[in-house]
Amino acid sequence: MSQLTKKAITEAFITLLNQRPLDKITVKDIVDRCQINRNTFYYHYQDIYALLEELMQEEIRKIVENAPSIESWQDGFIEGIQFALSNRKAVYHVYNSAYRELLAQYLFRVADRILPEFVGAKSQGLDVSPRDMRIICDFYKYALAGIVFQWIRGGMQEELTEVIRRIGVLFEGNIRSALVNGAEHPQ
Repeated sequence: MSQLTKKAITEAFITLLNQRPLDKITVKDIVDRCQINRNTFYYHYQDIYALLEELMQEEIRKIVENAPSIESWQDGFIEGIQFALSNRKAVYHVYNSAYRELLAQYLFRVADRILPEFVGAKSQGLDVSPRDMRIICDFYKYALAGIVFQWIRGGMQEELTEVIRRIGVLFEGNIRSALVNGAEHPQ
């Protein structure tokens, strides 16, 4: 029963977040929508922001579970932003709240889950330092998060999956090339 209650709370929260800004959502709004009492909400969550953080952690967990099926960094990142693509208004409301940093941390964790494996695979046969590999991962992580934030600021008009796939085409081979450069010019 507890998991069903948490699921109902989460679904109500996402629905409300797709309708209004985060700072306009109250625990009362959520419990009224779920038809539960406030104590039940507080049994599961300290506050709305704990609920938001758990929601993002759950999305990360899904990515970790799906990781073996990810064939490219583009596929992995697109998989990681499916929640944003499916709940654009909710993501917009989080972005425009005092909790924007949670969204940034979510994007960084998505990239941190996907990029090291991809970069590691591309480094096969090369003597590249772990530091250089981390620098490459960080570069792409912050670039991708910046692209997503620009997409949100721009009103989410473009098809983000197409932009990410295009980045993959435009930068094809750059990760391997950077790794080769690192191996040829160690510090």
